Amino acid sequence: MIKIFKHLKPIEWLLVAISLVFIVSQVWLELKMPEYTNEITTLLVTPGSAMGDIWTAGGFMLLCALGSMASAIIVGFFAARIATSLSQRLRSLLFNRVESFSMEEINRFSTSSLITRSTNDVTQIQLLATIALQLVIRAPIMAVWAIIKIAGKGFEWSLATGVAILILMLVVTFLMVLVLPKFRKMQMLTDNITRVTRENLTGLRVVRAYNAEGYQEDKFEIANQELTSTHLFTNSAMAVMMPMMTLIMGGLPLAVFWIGANLVNAAEVANKIAIFANMMVFSQYAMQVILSFVMLVIMFIMLPRASVSAKRINEVLDTDPLIKDGSKTEGESSKMGEVIFKNVSFKYPDASACVLENVSFSAKRGETVAFIGSTGSGKSTLINLVPRFFDVTEGEVFVAGINVKDYKLEALYNKIGYVPQKAVLFKGTVSSNVAYGENGGDSCSEDEVKKAVRIAQSTDFVEKMNGKYEAPIAQSGTNVSGGQKQRLAIARAVCRKPEIYIFDDSFSALDYKTDRALRSALKKETAGITSLIVAQRIGTIMDADKIIVLDEGRVVGTGTHKELLKSCAVYKEIATSQLSEEELRQ
Repeated sequence: MIKIFKHLKPIEWLLVAISLVFIVSQVWLELKMPEYTNEITTLLVTPGSAMGDIWTAGGFMLLCALGSMASAIIVGFFAARIATSLSQRLRSLLFNRVESFSMEEINRFSTSSLITRSTNDVTQIQLLATIALQLVIRAPIMAVWAIIKIAGKGFEWSLATGVAILILMLVVTFLMVLVLPKFRKMQMLTDNITRVTRENLTGLRVVRAYNAEGYQEDKFEIANQELTSTHLFTNSAMAVMMPMMTLIMGGLPLAVFWIGANLVNAAEVANKIAIFANMMVFSQYAMQVILSFVMLVIMFIMLPRASVSAKRINEVLDTDPLIKDGSKTEGESSKMGEVIFKNVSFKYPDASACVLENVSFSAKRGETVAFIGSTGSGKSTLINLVPRFFDVTEGEVFVAGINVKDYKLEALYNKIGYVPQKAVLFKGTVSSNVAYGENGGDSCSEDEVKKAVRIAQSTDFVEKMNGKYEAPIAQSGTNVSGGQKQRLAIARAVCRKPEIYIFDDSFSALDYKTDRALRSALKKETAGITSLIVAQRIGTIMDADKIIVLDEGRVVGTGTHKELLKSCAVYKEIATSQLSEEELRQ
């Protein structure tokens, strides 16, 4: 928790200090009121007292109450401001840190957990921060000051107050030992229910297509029941707390008055008024002491869950990305667009075997280099090493003559137009999606957007959309087809005007005619740009300058289409499974 509060800014610490002044003022005013109660009680039971004196004491008592209320409002305002500022900063820090993560860190935490940490966990911290300033600081000051006030006013009353506090603390300790582990479990179960819900929403079409609604409902019910059972246990345990606090808060004044009645009854006539007045004052101070401990109990109820949330937030903020920035911003001008792999091997974290082994090849500027192989041969993994989504385990990857590890990540990404295996579109318009990113954005003109859309063979359907280039695109591009989504993703890469294109099986949703037209337009309109293409279809890569065949992470063939038909059995097997004898002879 302390690490979390280190994210407060100096101005917010200043507000905490100002709040402390108002909290002390509030406590002083509240503890001043029993003194006026003593004065009023004494005046009431003393014969011949003037009514004006009673009204004066009552007036001061009212002013104390109003002053205490005003101080509480000011402290509440400052607390809300500090808490909301802290939560806003934590959300920004989490978002920025997650953006810097490599795929390894994303997979380690899981997407659902990162969402929960950025929302639910931050809310727990905000709630605690709001209450903490008003209760945690005020309660100890109130308790100590009230105890000092009642010291020496009666051993019997002090003993009754001590017993009440002891019972309260024993109950709190027992419940914390019982409930704290469940609070930790609740956060993990919240992650789980977020994961199940997200999985169901993103895969809704598949769920319906396979009539798996019942299966998904059962899976959700299991996750929901686990979370509900844990909530019920913690809430049931905490339900004991309020009756206990009510019993103690009601029982202590009763004990004070019972003891006081006996003391008054046993006292001499001259001392009865003083004992009675002390009893009235003591009962109020004792209630202030108990109220202070009740405030601390409320904090003890909130603190365990907030502590778990703070730990989970710190886990993300303290995780350093494995992919570190280099220092180079430019490559060698004579080798612009060149990509070289030297003896590259790669295995995923915690994996026993390498996905890629001793891969070497070069792609010169303007060349089209294609990768093909069976499923799981390492094609996508290989090209993901170029933009450093992962770092090589062994060997080196060079872009424009510089090791990719030596580049600033921003500079490296600016050299690449990347189209992933699963096309991703963002909520916005056609134009905002095509002109997306640092190399696009405001620097990409309307004409350049139209040109990129034309090269990607998307003009026909974009022009027919309501609003054309300003037509709305739904989140994840759910209002366009798979092929349209893929073409807009390719248009985005073209608009970026990169040195290197990376197409990770990015033509799979296109028909053969559109595929050929798109590749032809790319070759004509973007001459001089290196293209790295992963494909499953031979027809997509037949005219590539170089084709690299992968099998179980190893390069088993390199050459043109015709060369590989003669020299590589793996390639020939793939080709004959997709093309006719006549097509193979072309």
